[in-house]
Amino acid sequence: MEEKMRLLKELQWLDTQAGKMRTELKELQDRQAGVDQEADRLQEMFDSLTQELKELRAVMSELNRNLEQEQQNIERSEKRLPEIKTQKEYLAILKEVDTAKKLCKEFEDQILAKQGTLESLTQDCAEKTAELKSARTLAAGVRKEVQDKIENTAKDLAARDEECDALRAKLPAPLAKRYKLLFERREGLAVVEAKNGACYGCHMHLPPQLYNKLFNLQQVESCPQCNRLLYVEDRTA
Repeated sequence: MEEKMRLLKELQWLDTQAGKMRTELKELQDRQAGVDQEADRLQEMFDSLTQELKELRAVMSELNRNLEQEQQNIERSEKRLPEIKTQKEYLAILKEVDTAKKLCKEFEDQILAKQGTLESLTQDCAEKTAELKSARTLAAGVRKEVQDKIENTAKDLAARDEECDALRAKLPAPLAKRYKLLFERREGLAVVEAKNGACYGCHMHLPPQLYNKLFNLQQVESCPQCNRLLYVEDRTA
């Protein structure tokens, strides 16, 4: 029974160390994932702005072509005016010119409005380019910094898990299962010392008869309050 308790205490220590390694590994992975996600988020924003900028430039090119076309129409119509012989035809040409000038004004207003948007988007793209470059540099630096730590921690964790499995194999299956459930449910504290008649897991007083049994090591005893497995450090007390 003393050997079983020794194995349980050692197993708890190893499991606790493995838990710390898992926490450290997750923190390293989360840190790396965090900077990568931020860089990806900025990349998506930059791509969206770039696409918006491309579409805006296409619209402005179309507006400029339309403006140029209407200006050419005005020029051609005005050149025809001296050749007109009838008032009806003269008035029709004037109407065409007036309509074309109104269209030109509309195109110019649209181009002017979009020019402001273009300047704003261009500035946003420049800012996002700088932010993205900085984020990618940071992500690369973090990845370089933590990659070896991640690999080494994962390797150490695998070795520690093997040690835990080897110890569990030496325990009776029911006791190993009982320990595992307690370790998970009691936040990594399945095996605790009993001292001065109390369980040092829940700090509740133990029945005197149960406390006395712990000194004999006839079987693995549990706290009636928290169910943790109990041991006494100094059996001569």
